[in-house]
This record gives sequence, C-alpha cells and structure tokens, in this order.
Amino acid sequence: MKEVLDVSERRVCRVLVQHRSTQRKVPCAADDEQALTEDIIVLAGQYGRYGYRRVTALLHAAGWSVNHKRVERIWRREGLKVPQKQPKRAGSG
Repeated sequence: MKEVLDVSERRVCRVLVQHRSTQRKVPCAADDEQALTEDIIVLAGQYGRYGYRRVTALLHAAGWSVNHKRVERIWRREGLKVPQKQPKRAGSG
C-alpha cells in the first residue's frame, strides 16, 4: 500500500488504524500444521466429549510436542465444539 501511494509507513498505518509492527512481521505457519490439524480432528471425532485440553494430553501420549495454546487455536479455527451433555432420561421401571 505504501509503495502504491508513495507515502510513509506511519501515515498508512495511522489511516488504516493498525500498529506499524503488524506490517513488519511476516506470519509463518509450522510445517507440521496440517498433520497436527488432521490428528486433532480425528481425536475430536473419536472422543466426542473431550475438549481441547484432553485432546492435548492425547497428542502428548501419541508423541506430539505441542502446546495447549496451539491446540486451542486450531480447535477454534476448525470450529470444533464439545457437544452438550445429554440429560439422563427417566427410566421406565
């Protein structure tokens, strides 16, 4: 944007209401992000009532060295949710 308009970085960021640091750091994804995402989705489907914390523990047991915050970020990005607990039904007997 600043190259197109030939104005300073400060001015562009002020107009866009962004911090200047957002323009400098290039976001980079880890190489194992796709494989980790697939494993999280599989575990979430296999263990329906487990949340991201228990899935993180399962990933650790499977040999992944992953932070719970990263698992939570992927969990939210993929739209995974723990289904509501079903109420106990009154038995006939």
